[in-house]
Amino acid sequence: MLLIKNGRVMNPTASMDEITDLWVKDGRIAGFGKQEGFGEPEQTIEAGGCIVAPGLVDVHVHFRDPGFTYKEDLRTGSAAAAAGGFTTVVCMANTSPVVDTPEVLRDILERAKELPIHVKQVSTVSKSFEGKELVDGEEMKRCGACGFSDDGIPLTNAAFIKAAMEMAARLDMPISLHEEEPSLNEVNGINKGRISDAMGIGGAPAISEDVMVARDIMLALETGAKVDIQHISSGRAVDLVRFAKRAGAKVYAEATPHHFTLTEEDVAGYGTMCKMNPPVRTDWDRSKIIEGLADGTIDIIATDHAPHSVQEKEKPFLQAPSGIIGLETSLALGVTNLVKRGYMSMMELLTKMTINPARLYQFDCGDISVGKTADLVIFDPDAVCNVQSFASKACNSPFLGAQLYGKIHRTICDGRTVYIG
Repeated sequence: MLLIKNGRVMNPTASMDEITDLWVKDGRIAGFGKQEGFGEPEQTIEAGGCIVAPGLVDVHVHFRDPGFTYKEDLRTGSAAAAAGGFTTVVCMANTSPVVDTPEVLRDILERAKELPIHVKQVSTVSKSFEGKELVDGEEMKRCGACGFSDDGIPLTNAAFIKAAMEMAARLDMPISLHEEEPSLNEVNGINKGRISDAMGIGGAPAISEDVMVARDIMLALETGAKVDIQHISSGRAVDLVRFAKRAGAKVYAEATPHHFTLTEEDVAGYGTMCKMNPPVRTDWDRSKIIEGLADGTIDIIATDHAPHSVQEKEKPFLQAPSGIIGLETSLALGVTNLVKRGYMSMMELLTKMTINPARLYQFDCGDISVGKTADLVIFDPDAVCNVQSFASKACNSPFLGAQLYGKIHRTICDGRTVYIG
């Protein structure tokens, strides 16, 4: 029996927010308050001054395993997740080989059983990431895939994506989409605007995202598919998602911490550490993303954790790969830039990092009601954490050296401590 004493227990699913004790037995939530029937606890954790919340859920990570394990692997990615308060993550399929066969999928899921957190895996939408032939969705679901995504490679053929949505709807699984029209991008990773013009390198305009989102929300309405708009970056795309929801589409949207924190102006200071697909855009776009988070248009905060080696990120801007790591700074960036600045409450932030992403994939997590699995994060929202190092194999983050609110003290998965800060 584990007793977590005097914490501020926040459970968005049950609208619970109270200072109380929490009891864990056999890896599950056993009760709250003074439960004398439980007897003496075998372990007691003092959580006074801290929030005790469901373990965070990230539906968009890249662990680079198999094929690119010099950047990250299942073990180091899981360690980074645990250090960030995450107990469940969903890996994207752009590995080598890509996750388009039962054999690759089974290998990942079998190795994931030994990890300290819950690691889930999506299947590709298309075979070999070519956007031409659908995977065998039924077989991939049977073998354990939790959804479909060709993240990293936009699907440009409308008829193909319509067929993919019909497959996803038939299987009652989400399909997650990277929304950039390649023919409209001159240079990936930087917004086409004042900064790219000053650098003389072109860029990726917001309209590249907008036209894809417009297409896919209409196809979502047509097919009834559950569609996740990944890492939304354009203010107009936020408005399109809002329209789709009001029209009855099963459309979800993710925002990353870097898209609600940074703008194109930060490229000058951070260089390749501020290069990502889609790019961070103008201050207006960032404000629209924050507006969308605040009013519920954007359902989920997801990191798009994208590790790269130091050598790769030290290349000139045009040659360096896009992407940054995000698991270990996500909660703190949300606390610092959304809650502390009054854009949303702590409960609203936790909703977008726990139960909402869990519901997208129909996971039985993100909820610490009695009887549920004891996946927990204990953090102090008022304590400052100095971002000095990472559990990840990579360190490609513009937030290295930052001072952020929201220090994580402990992450618990299945009732077992997997991280102590």
